[in-house]
Amino acid sequence: MFTNMLIGRYMPGDSWVHRLDARAKLILSVLFVFAVFMAHSLLGYVIATAFALLVVRLTGISIRVFARGLQPLLWLMLFTIALQILFIRTGHVWLHWGVLAVTSDGVVNGLAIFVRFTLIIFFSTVLTLTTPPLEVADALEAVMQPLKKLKVPVDDIALMVSIALRFVPTLMDEAQTIMNAQRARGVEFNEGNIVKRVKAYVPLLIPLFVNAIKRAIELGDAMEARGYRGNISRTKYRVLTWQGRDNLAVIGFLAFVILLLLVRFLGW
Repeated sequence: MFTNMLIGRYMPGDSWVHRLDARAKLILSVLFVFAVFMAHSLLGYVIATAFALLVVRLTGISIRVFARGLQPLLWLMLFTIALQILFIRTGHVWLHWGVLAVTSDGVVNGLAIFVRFTLIIFFSTVLTLTTPPLEVADALEAVMQPLKKLKVPVDDIALMVSIALRFVPTLMDEAQTIMNAQRARGVEFNEGNIVKRVKAYVPLLIPLFVNAIKRAIELGDAMEARGYRGNISRTKYRVLTWQGRDNLAVIGFLAFVILLLLVRFLGW
């Protein structure tokens, strides 16, 4: 279960996407979220899906890896879809049961949300799988530089993101280890009703929380011992460099957005 969480998990490679500047990948990942919500027709979703699959292909990573990242969020997605299907009243009624009704608009909206969730997760996973956490933090710091004029602690925010991306996979691995140990002692996590399943996870959360606090204290001590101070200028071991392929990636993304806008405004 926890091994399927792909947040912060970097997979080294030499693909075209791996070689892109981290700033380009970060900016385009954020813009893709907004672009997906511009799709309001079947053709629009087909174009967005084709673009996302093309990017996944360019990473050189199997699509099964990306699909595995959907599993931890699958229940949340299904719950959201069910709400759309059961409580949207417009459109043709396909099924009616008490206060609940399944309508054509509800099903369409539910499927649209599923596609949007899937595309956003896929594209966000591209960023984390092809970019080392430190480069993601450096890219975030570079993008947020204008906010320094507003006294926003950009360096501290970038540091927090870097630490989070670094330790999320570690905590997930520890959670899986604790779960396996408890299963060896006879604990069943997937049996019984929802209340019993939730109670089964309580013994998992306590040692995981203790380990997280322990790691945070150790990290703080290590940073203090090395003389870390916030809000001061520091040199970078690896300098981000914007190259021609980054311009090409931006041009390709703009072409994708323009195509989505044409489909939307022409009513295709």
